[in-house]
Amino acid sequence: MNQLLSPEPKAASPGEPALPGTLPDALRTELIAFRRDLHMHPELGKQEFRTTAAIKERLERAGLEPRVLATGTGLVCDIGGPAGAGDALALRADIDALPIPDTKSVPYRSTVADRAHACGHDIHTTVVLGAGLVLADLARRGLLPRPVRLIFQPAEEVLPGGAPDAIDCGVLEGVGRIIAVHCDPRVDVGHIGLRQGPITSACDRLEVALSGPGGHTARPHLTTDLVAAAAAVATEVPALLSRRVDTRSGVSLTWGRIASGHACNVIPQRAELSGTLRCLDLPGWHAAPDLVHAAIDEVAALHRAKSEINYVRGVPPVVNEPGATELLHDAMVARRGPFGVENTEQSLGGEDFSWYLEHVPGAMARLGVRTPGERAVRDLHQGDFDADEQAITVGVELFTAAALLDAGRW
Repeated sequence: MNQLLSPEPKAASPGEPALPGTLPDALRTELIAFRRDLHMHPELGKQEFRTTAAIKERLERAGLEPRVLATGTGLVCDIGGPAGAGDALALRADIDALPIPDTKSVPYRSTVADRAHACGHDIHTTVVLGAGLVLADLARRGLLPRPVRLIFQPAEEVLPGGAPDAIDCGVLEGVGRIIAVHCDPRVDVGHIGLRQGPITSACDRLEVALSGPGGHTARPHLTTDLVAAAAAVATEVPALLSRRVDTRSGVSLTWGRIASGHACNVIPQRAELSGTLRCLDLPGWHAAPDLVHAAIDEVAALHRAKSEINYVRGVPPVVNEPGATELLHDAMVARRGPFGVENTEQSLGGEDFSWYLEHVPGAMARLGVRTPGERAVRDLHQGDFDADEQAITVGVELFTAAALLDAGRW
């Protein structure tokens, strides 16, 4: 069992050169204030203008030259010179918030109605910003032998995510490897969760409309009973999928909405269902759309209902590449010792970081944000979510260590 750790850096062994890139106290205090400002002013995907401006201003004040993406929000910034022929390490953060109210009672509670940083993107942004500022100082001192690119990506929460647009803007040009963190309220601060291979799942959105002649409930044989048809689609399609996809793919179709009818004695002419399909691996994800269409059509046809299907591709699973996973592992061990790394399970959540991994190797770690000893879990995508701000220091120093170890200098 992993022991609880202080989030303070691991001391170098006698004769071992100290790994530079730790977070100075003054910058730590500034970064906490920066994170709280973001938390108080959350912005939805593709609307992150204030957030973009705040990041840009701080990077420029450090003598860096950030570039706003052509999409209008989000930035990219190179440290240690421009990225060469695939030699740069990219650090990625997502910057958008969620359309839910902030229900916490803290001084930095959201000031925007029905908007909250309930997925920790304010932490992710602050971590990459802080790492960039520390690495820029190392570069000025000649201690950063390989370029690093900061990617502040908009619209992670908007399917299929902002990553494809960022890639189209050229953020991966010259990048050889990319890493990221995601807040995990089930992991104590001072730890990260890691695994090789899939760490998140694919996530797609599905909308189904069924139609047919309605009528009086006294004469259902003269109608297409769309209530019964919708109930059959809701229950039988997930069961059919479980027999048409390798069970190891973990395909899960879950409905979140079913609507039909307005009166108890009228069979309606239309029914609607919507939900999400999640999948643990790429083969299952690639096969899912055709299989879902066929299953829905078959079940609907049994009830003489016409089906209209809107299958919205979301994101593939994040598949951590072994080399990048090892880099994050070694960086955490260098900073916090071997007990700072925990094995983690694959989740059914989706993350558009996966799109970057279609182009370059990379890995994502789960950043512990729970205060040690705290029993209640303030989960992601909930209005009361919050993070232990010591996680900012842990994340910054994880990234700076990774940048130095990736260059092979330590």
